[in-house]
Parts: sequence; C-alpha cells; structure tokens
Amino acid sequence: MIQKPLKLAVLDLVPVREGGTVSEAFAETAALARTAEELGYTRFWVAEHHGMEGIAGAAVSVVLAHIGHATTRIRIGSGGIMLPNHNPMVIAEQFGALDALFPGRIDLGLGRAPGADQRVMRALHKDINKAAEEFPSDVVELQLQFAGDPRLPMQATPGIGANPEMWILGSSLFGAQLAAMLGLPYAFASHFAPDHLDAALALYRERFEPSERLSEPYVMAAINVIAAETDDEAVLLASSMDQSFVRLRTGSPGKLPPPIPGYRESLPPASLAMLDHMRQVSAIGSVETVGTRLAAFQARTGADELIVAGATFDPAMRHRSLALTTEAVALVTKGATSAEAA
Repeated sequence: MIQKPLKLAVLDLVPVREGGTVSEAFAETAALARTAEELGYTRFWVAEHHGMEGIAGAAVSVVLAHIGHATTRIRIGSGGIMLPNHNPMVIAEQFGALDALFPGRIDLGLGRAPGADQRVMRALHKDINKAAEEFPSDVVELQLQFAGDPRLPMQATPGIGANPEMWILGSSLFGAQLAAMLGLPYAFASHFAPDHLDAALALYRERFEPSERLSEPYVMAAINVIAAETDDEAVLLASSMDQSFVRLRTGSPGKLPPPIPGYRESLPPASLAMLDHMRQVSAIGSVETVGTRLAAFQARTGADELIVAGATFDPAMRHRSLALTTEAVALVTKGATSAEAA
C-alpha cells in the first residue's frame, strides 16, 4: 500500500549501446527526459562516471545543459557530482551557469566516491584519501560560494546568488550523517549498494538538524525499475543492464549489450549471487509486479521520492517502462484509496 503521495524521479547514466555512438546516447537521454517530463516525473538526474565506454555522462554539467534545452519544466540535476574529483569553485561556476540558464530547475547532488574506481583519482591527479577527507568542507565551501560569503578569497561568477537545490548522496552511513548535520535532503544509492539502506535512513532522520534550506528530513531512495507488458519480457529487457553490471564487476566493462534470453540462468553461482545481492532493490516486471514492489519499497523506506534507475538496449523500451511505471503507481494508489474507503 502506498503510504504517502509517491513522487517519482529518473536516474539516467546516458548509456552507450553496442553499435551506438556517444552522440546517439546524448540524443536518447534528451528524448527520455522529455518523456519523463510529459509523464509527470519530478526530476531527471545524470550521474558522473569516468573512463567507462558504455556511459557518456562524465561531463555532467554539459549534459544537463543539453537536457535543459530539450525540456521546459522538469527539474534536472546531478545524481551526482563526485565532489572529490573537482574544485568547489569550478562546480559553483558550472551550476551557477545552469541555474541562470534554467532558473528554479537545478539540483546539485553531491557524492564522495570517485565515480568509477581509484584510477580516476590518479588520472585527475587527486590524492584519494585527502580528497575524501575534505568532502564535508568542500560541500560547505560550495554553500558559501552560492551565498556569496565575503570570507572567500574569490567569488564564483556565475555562482554567487545561484540557488540550486543541494543534496547529499550516499551508500553508507557517512553521507547520512553529513546530510543530517547540514540539514540537506538525502538520496541513497540502494539500486546498487543496498546493504546500509535502512541504517542510513534511520540515522539521517534521527540526527537531522533543520536548516534554512530544509525544516525536516527529506529522503529519496533509488530502485532499479524495468516495467513491461509481462514479467518475462521485463526480465529479458533487464538482462542488458545485468550483463553490464556483471562485466563491470568482473573487470571487463563495455557498451550496453542487447538482451539475452535466460541470461541469469547461464551465470555461474558466484556471479549470480553477486548480481542478485547488488540488484535486490529492484522492481522488474509487469505493471502489477512493479506497482507491488514500489509500494513495498516505499513502505520499507518511508521515502518522500523514489528515483528509478535502469537501462534497456532499445531506447523505446525505456520510454515505455517510464510510462508503465506511472501506471503501476496509479494502480497501487487507487487500490490503497479503495481499501481505505471500504
């Protein structure tokens, strides 16, 4: 049963398909954002990943400008910017520019991870341990840049006076504590890192300190969602992202592959167990199946929003999945309303 009005957002990795190009991936992401806007999704986020052939979203700010020009209302943002990779003033300039271009629509989700593996930090000439330790102070510096704090040695222009909605992202307890301390909304990456979900949300809510930005805790949780006409079709479509995940974890990442019937059954036990564990927060199936699982996940988390992740080899199937997901929410919401009336 849906416990509160369920807001849905979209997380997109700008996937590059086998046989496809980066240019096509950008065009497909913009088209998907338009579909999400038409369907009433609250926001559309792009995540920073580096050195990955199958993900074209590394230059998040540039991609968001592309998406912003393709849409008119939906909030757009980073899910997230991996702040240890960057200088806070540069991010203030980039998101200050986005806020000026698309006022009232920009989200700045900030994460502490490098956005792939430790090779990224070396390629960016960053000290891994130092950059992670400085994450909290860098977040505060970003806030000061947007506020135009005179104590800063230089003001970001654009940036000063900008008002992006800042979020802390996390997959552990660290981000939950920081978001609570700063009074910022918190998004948990349960679509690939489910282990600390419940503890992190409890800690965030327990320690939350109201701020000028936010008076009470606000949570968004991520879930893999592929909706199709039948459960079997959804499982087949989801095999593309399953293949990508297994390839990544076994050291052979690549572009998004076409679906394979019976893919999970073909995996050795160790790989299947790893995949099942990392993908346990998922709603893969028909409208009825997806609705039931979304309702159960919201009941578990009490999330104010759910952000749906996932990729399909055929872009048209992702558009259809977003549409069917809204039908799934409407179905379980109607069922909950009917039950209460009875």
